[in-house]
Amino acid sequence: MSGPALKQLQAHRAIHEGGLSGAIGKTELMIEFLQEGDMKSADRAADELVDYWKSRVISHADAEEEGLYLEIKKENPELETAITQLTRDHDLIRIIVQDIEDLRETEKISPTVLQKFYALLVVNEIHSRDEERLLLE
Repeated sequence: MSGPALKQLQAHRAIHEGGLSGAIGKTELMIEFLQEGDMKSADRAADELVDYWKSRVISHADAEEEGLYLEIKKENPELETAITQLTRDHDLIRIIVQDIEDLRETEKISPTVLQKFYALLVVNEIHSRDEERLLLE
């Protein structure tokens, strides 16, 4: 069963906005360190950014899939396709985060790693907008 905030548009939107805002802020901090040439701090910021995606965004996705999505699908079977698409978005976020972790073992912070961090922001923003529109409005 999902918590009540997940079922309320404004509360759920606030969760999404907070998650995205935090990810943007942490991404910008990492970029600032890179621009300053402080690779040690940039590397630490990248680790913290990966942890943030896992602890804040992916854990929220897990909660949605384990509760909210099941409840909505049960109450509104016609939304099954939308829920499948939204779950795929979550899978993409998980895949990109894993790709970043794998790349960082050999590349630390490379252009490819940076592109993937930016991809996470885009996928998350689109997903949140679609989820709110399809399931909560």
